[in-house]
Amino acid sequence: MDTSSPQTQHASPGSRERDDIVETLRRHRGFLLFTVRGITDEQARTRTTVSELTLGGLIKHVAETEANWATFMTEGAGTAPDIDWSSIDWQNPPPEVAAFRDSHRLTEDETLAGQLARYEEVAARTDELVRTLDLDTAHELPKAPWFEPGATWTVRRAALHIIAETSQHAGHADIIREALDGQKTMG
Repeated sequence: MDTSSPQTQHASPGSRERDDIVETLRRHRGFLLFTVRGITDEQARTRTTVSELTLGGLIKHVAETEANWATFMTEGAGTAPDIDWSSIDWQNPPPEVAAFRDSHRLTEDETLAGQLARYEEVAARTDELVRTLDLDTAHELPKAPWFEPGATWTVRRAALHIIAETSQHAGHADIIREALDGQKTMG
């Protein structure tokens, strides 16, 4: 017995792939978002482990990271700052590096609600790009010590990387939330 919907039966292979990517993105975003349900801004800023990570910082970081990859999907690395990572003075980093560092924490003038709203906007944009861009379009990666020089990624691979990044940080957030008040995403 075929239990697939009529839409699924008649969807093109590319359409099914896009639907699968968007659904997987939404699922892992949902795991991350579950970890911040019902918490205050103060709790969102609270460190519960030896790590610097907080729930609010993770939401902010994942939204910022996804936004950067969405820009990469449309523009490539052309808008990424060219940073000499090997010679950074970490006591007085350049503005781009300081902004990256600050993208991992919820500052006193930011709210969890504001970051959640931003994340919702970023997610909607990413979903639309996955549904409309040519997934085989490739761009050269920005210069960074964690990328092979001259390597390229397709739009598809950038979307898959967003899934991996979101999933990894949802796990971090689950640990932080459990240490905060015992709440768990699973179990």
